[in-house]
This record gives sequence, structure tokens and C-alpha cells, in this order.
Amino acid sequence: MASSKLTGGAFLFENAADADVFIPEEFTEEQLMISSSVKEFMLKEVHGLGVERVASLDAEKDKALVMEIFKKASEMGFCGVSVDEQYGGMGLDFNTSLLFTENLSLGFSFATTIGCQTSIGSLPITWYGTDAQKAKYLPGIASGEKGCSYCLTEPSSGSDANSAKSRAVLNAEGTHYILNGQKMWITNGGFAEVFTVFAKIDNDDKLSAFIVEKDFGGISLGKEEKKMGIKASSTVQVFFNNCPIPKENLLGERGKGFNMALNILNSGRIKIAAGAMGGMKYGLERVVDYTTQRIQFNKPISDFGAMKLKMGTIAASAFAIESGVYRTGADVDKKHDELLKAGSSGNDAKINSMREYAIECAILKVIGSEAVCNTADEAIQMFGGMGYSQETGVEMAYRDARITKIYEGTNEINRMLSLGEFYKRAFVSKELKISKASKTVPSAIFQNFNPFKSGFLSSEFMFVNNLKSLFLIITGVAGAKLKEKLVDEQEIVMNLADILAMAFMAESALLRVRKLKGKAGTDNATLIIKTKMAQLYLYDALDTARKAANNAIDSFSSGLTKFALKRLVGIMLKTYCINPRDLRRDVADHMISKKGYYF
Repeated sequence: MASSKLTGGAFLFENAADADVFIPEEFTEEQLMISSSVKEFMLKEVHGLGVERVASLDAEKDKALVMEIFKKASEMGFCGVSVDEQYGGMGLDFNTSLLFTENLSLGFSFATTIGCQTSIGSLPITWYGTDAQKAKYLPGIASGEKGCSYCLTEPSSGSDANSAKSRAVLNAEGTHYILNGQKMWITNGGFAEVFTVFAKIDNDDKLSAFIVEKDFGGISLGKEEKKMGIKASSTVQVFFNNCPIPKENLLGERGKGFNMALNILNSGRIKIAAGAMGGMKYGLERVVDYTTQRIQFNKPISDFGAMKLKMGTIAASAFAIESGVYRTGADVDKKHDELLKAGSSGNDAKINSMREYAIECAILKVIGSEAVCNTADEAIQMFGGMGYSQETGVEMAYRDARITKIYEGTNEINRMLSLGEFYKRAFVSKELKISKASKTVPSAIFQNFNPFKSGFLSSEFMFVNNLKSLFLIITGVAGAKLKEKLVDEQEIVMNLADILAMAFMAESALLRVRKLKGKAGTDNATLIIKTKMAQLYLYDALDTARKAANNAIDSFSSGLTKFALKRLVGIMLKTYCINPRDLRRDVADHMISKKGYYF
């Protein structure tokens, strides 16, 4: 059997063929109809409340209203998007679920409620449950009859989840585990009927997972947390005091809960990126609407270059994130189908296809969350004093967006995770053929001295290859010098992760444009503006990578090694000769003419 091209992290070593890359322009009418139905629901049921009411929604005071919207969403089938049809769900493929999540973001903090139900709340049972467990719990979750939540974090264990203190002990009769412990920051905890709870059995070193019903007893809830943002989303502490769990409610294998938690979080990470991208698009729509009506110095402020700089930058970032999210989502689906054909069970195929793309998911979570936070910040700036007022709702977006850099693993953790996963696959499991990649580095360096490059986006793809090669070179030299100490040099690790991320994100945007050019029926004007967005993203990505590379080099090297590496950065990340001002203005003008991010 031929080896699979569907290998997470392989973008570093292989130049993807256009035919192998999914682009958002390939979504079917059916998928777009699902997308539209979610958007229309959020505009009617959430936006329809009015800006001031949405901004004042409180999970404790307005529980009845939040649950009313939740019930309406469940009647639309939204609670079952990730649940197989045989258990009453929609059984959407992963990429369509990402499209669902993008439009779900229009629900502001209510999106967190549905997002938890369809992602980390239900996926542990969907992916790891036995047939009996699925039959018992998934129909109620899919119908919205039973809210669900995910209980991992504790007061003393956040990023270090495996240090959790919650314990489950089998009773003398051997029928039930008796659970004691405390969980915090539990989304949907205030109304959930079903909890996926992570705890250690007896004196185990590693976590296990359990399906726990609220009706089991021994469960009490803290008050709703008073949060900076996502205020309409229920967030509570959950206390377990001699909570009896039937033995058959052990989820998955004993001691495998930590691996389960990580894999569920991989799914959550890319969904954060999808939601962030949806938030950015909506932010652009609001910004265009306001700046074209706000008159200063006898003209709309949207005419000013300072506004266009911000709008063009946001649009280019949204384009790249959109490209990366759906490229990865489609690869997860392809890997899932490949594993099924190779004989994997349905559960294993779901688990391992998601695990395969842990590097890409971590990258997208970081880039997406930071971009949506920047968008919200810039939106307030463009709205001026009105942005700071609750009247417009822009300040609410700023507060709601901020959590995305924290949950599903902080961005610092995800940066280190992306590099750690690369090291593990390249040097431990040998899944990534780094020896093959190292042979391409010299040619990548010498291509910079070729004055005869030609073809559509040839210079741009040269820069992408340079980013990949530079990452491998600096990582290799740092690893050779620091050896096992590299893992403790978190500043350097995060620098390297940023170079890795820029390579993936810029490549995703450029591959999309190149595939579009060869796609029948592509409108030339649309192709031109999308090309400009990809070029803008690359321009900024090179700046980010230069800074990260120089920071890393200055932090671990000296003498001739430092000189050689910095000289290499100068050659491989040399000036990208475009006019960023003109491109940003062109992109901004397109957004203004379309009244937002519409294609």
C-alpha cells in the first residue's frame, strides 16, 4: 500500500499539490445552506434582542432567557452537529462542523454555550464511548434535552492537567466509583445534566475519564463566575463529594484520560480559530458600516489611510485563517475516511484523524485567537469614543474575544505544543522524515540567488519554502547546542513556533489563491483581490518570522554561529518587494464596496 500523504506537520517537508488542498470556495450548496441557517438563527434570536440587552445578558440573572434560546437552537438541530445520525444528530463531517462554528460566533457569548455542547461537551462520548454509552447519552445531548459539559481544570491544575487531585475509588461491592474533588471554569456547568469528568483512580499517576450524571448525587455547584467577558455563558465550579459513578460509566480505558483530554482539545483549538475568523468577518462588517457613515473633515473616515490600513490588515488575516482552517478541516476528514478504509473502527478513525493534525490545530488556535483580539481592539479604535461605549456593542466583542487566548490551552502552551509535537514526530516516532527535508535545505538557500524565477506567485512560494528551511536550520542548530535543555528555554521555543506558524499560514493563503487561478469560473476581479490579501499576509508574516528568528538566534548562539545564522536570515527573509500601502488600500476599498468580508 502506498504511503499516505495525509500526515500532520508534513507541510514542512512537502510542497502540497493544488489538487490536494481544499479551499472554502469548494463548499457545496448543502454546506452553505447549513452555514446560512446558523447565521440567520443568530441574527434573529440573539442580535434580535438588541445591543444593550445582549451586552447585559448574565448567565445567572438571565438563565431562563439563555435556556430559551438554547431550546430554540436545539430544535434547529444545532446541538447534534457532531453526533452521528443513528443517535439523533446531524452527523456532520468535521469541515462542515467548522463552517457551523464560524457562523456560530455571531451569537456572541451564547456561541460558547452551543459550542461547548457540540464540541468538548459531547465529543468525549462521541469519540470514546461504548455503543451502550452512546445510545444512553447522545440522543439527549443531540436533542438539547440534556446539557453537557467538560470537567478538566482544577484550582491547582490548569495547563498541567495531569496534576489533578480529584480521585475515584471503587467501592467494596465493585459496582461504583466514589468520586471526590473540585473542578473550576466549567462551561455550561450551571445547567448541565451530563459531565465528562477527569480524575485519577486510586493511586494512579494518570487521569481517567467518567460520564457523570447530575442525578447521581454528591454534586454541588458554585455560583456563576463574574467574568470579564462571555457573561451569558454559564461558568461555575463543580464539587464532587462522594459522588457514586456506576462502574460502566468509565469512559475509554483506565489511565488514558489525559490523552483523551488532549485530543478533545485539539478539536476545540481549531474550532476557536473558526469562531475567531467568523468574529473577524463580523467585525469588518461593523467597522465598514460605522466608518462609511462617520463624517470628519467633510468626508467619511473610511476614506482615510489610517482606517484602510487597519481594515486591510484584518481582512488579510481573516483570509489566511479561513484558508488554514478549512484546509486542515478537510485533511482531518480525508484522514478519517482513509483510516476507515484501512479497517479502523469508527471511534478510532475519529480519534486518530484529529490527533494527526495536532500541530496545525495548535498553530491555528494561536493565530486565530490573537487575530480576533487584535480585530476587536482595532474596531474600538476605529469607532473611537463610541467603541468604548456599551451602546455599540464593540466593547463587548473586545471582552468576549480575550478568553480565546486562554482556553483550550493558553497561547504560550500551544506555541510550545506545536514545536514539541514536531520534535516528537521528527525525532522520536520518526513519522516526519526530517532527513528527507534536510536534503532540500541547500537548494532552498540557493534559489534565492536565481534571477530567473517566473510564474504565478513564484517569488511568494520561494519565501514560504525559505520560512520552512529557516525553521529547520535554526531548530536544528538550537537543538544541537542546547540538547534536552531546549525544552526549558521557552522564549526560544516560542520564537521557533512563530516561524513554523508563519510558514503554514502563509502557505495556506497562497495555495488557495493558486488553486483558484486554475479553477474554472473564477472571477478575475475576485482572484486579484484575494491574491492581494495573500500577499499582504505574507508581507506581515515575514516581519513576524524575521523578528522571531533573530530573537532565537541572539538567545542561544554567539560568534561565527550567530553571524552565519543571522546572515542566512538576511538572505532567506530578504525584503519582499510589494507596496503594502497600496495593497491594503485596495483590499480595504473592496471591503467597503462589499460592505464587509463578502465574496
